[in-house]
Amino acid sequence: MAKKNNDAPGMRGDRSRNDDGQLRQKRSDTHIGTIEKKYDIDLGVRSDMHLGTYLEKNNIASLNDLINDKKADK
Repeated sequence: MAKKNNDAPGMRGDRSRNDDGQLRQKRSDTHIGTIEKKYDIDLGVRSDMHLGTYLEKNNIASLNDLINDKKADK
């Protein structure tokens, strides 16, 4: 059986969906270094900072908002 593609149109990478079809949220304990490498951005903080901490400190709602804001800045 072929692998089912769960990616949303226009989404980069492997983002799985929950049972209800909603995109799964990125874990808040993901290191910023991982995000910087994957999305080719520089957030100007230590690479071992957690995503959840960064989002909370900068009042950003989601990883998607962060990525879109940083890509728009380029």
